[in-house]
Amino acid sequence: MTSPAPSLSIKQVLLCGALIVTLSMGIRHGFGLWLQPITQEQGWTRQTFSFAIAIQNLSWGVMGVFAGMLADRLGAFRVLLIGAALYAAGLAGMALSPTPLMFAMTAGVLIGAAQAGTTYAVVYGVIGRQIPAERRSWAMGVAAAAGSFGQFLMVPVEGQLIARFGWHTALLALAALVLLIVPLAFGLREPRQASAGARREQTILQALGEAFKYPSFGLLMAGYFVCGFQVVFIGVHMPSYLRDKGLSPEVASYALALIGLFNVFGTYTAGALGQRLAKRKILAAIYLGRAVAISLFLLVPLSPLSVYVFAAVIGFLWLSTVPVTNALVAQIFGVAHLSMLSGFIFLGHQVGSFLGVWLGGYLYDRNGSYDIVWYIAIALGVGAALINLPVKERAIVRTVPQPA
Repeated sequence: MTSPAPSLSIKQVLLCGALIVTLSMGIRHGFGLWLQPITQEQGWTRQTFSFAIAIQNLSWGVMGVFAGMLADRLGAFRVLLIGAALYAAGLAGMALSPTPLMFAMTAGVLIGAAQAGTTYAVVYGVIGRQIPAERRSWAMGVAAAAGSFGQFLMVPVEGQLIARFGWHTALLALAALVLLIVPLAFGLREPRQASAGARREQTILQALGEAFKYPSFGLLMAGYFVCGFQVVFIGVHMPSYLRDKGLSPEVASYALALIGLFNVFGTYTAGALGQRLAKRKILAAIYLGRAVAISLFLLVPLSPLSVYVFAAVIGFLWLSTVPVTNALVAQIFGVAHLSMLSGFIFLGHQVGSFLGVWLGGYLYDRNGSYDIVWYIAIALGVGAALINLPVKERAIVRTVPQPA
């Protein structure tokens, strides 16, 4: 289960991969800023907006499986080109949608499919194949940290675009900006012979059968479900939660930016620690830390200071699960089908995201409060900490050769 010899430089892979994730994740993290402007102007409920973003996360998860398969078979380059085009079309369509159905199709289905082809599963497949195992967890931490820096960088920019030009024009500007992924994709173009050699050990069906029979794969998927529920609920609904409590929109923008800033340090730290410590224990600590942070946030009096402290703490834990989980998948199953297997793990994340964002809107419209969803997020965090502890980290030993 050794890695193929690298054919791209580490600097090139990390630089281009990090910039792609910065753009894709940075734009995506700011969608919560559009909730109130869009719903107020269009006369829609929060559930309508939440449902579209929920569809986006579900589409991302489902399409991520197929994007991973294509990236493993054809290379990340082509998948990234398709993803960038879909992203631009989805953002433009989001700005021009006159009905909730069209909004769900563009902001939901199109952008979700675009994110599947421009974020972690595809980029991590290249990292897994091109970077030696002894540096893989660290490299994935660097890429995840870049996505977090994108949030820190892009969320205030998106807030300013909305304030200065209105939400329609802001979305069209982002549609043009996301096309920068196209030239960056050339930096992740792998020689066909380099990526083809990694696939001779197993077919796709054999790799899937092996993974789903291995209990630790299901445990990682279940933990990732909780990750998605928590971060997407907070990312989309926290701005409205804070405004409902009488805080200014700037507090929400700064809070989301702080989440991105501190997640730069959190994801890098988690990736670096994953080279030295048991990854299952790192994941358990992250999920338990989130549960504690949310509990304290709800207990202390709400103020801009308490919001910023919470944003910093939850930001440190925000996407720190990503490099550790993906490095663990590579460590157990190898890198030949890493993008596809990461896509399946991420499907669990996105099912959680769907429920977190939709349930937030549904229960708010029903009860006028987000309290129940906050409590669910706390309970799920404790459960995810316990679920990750039994994960077996050793590589699978394949005793019988499996022809391609």
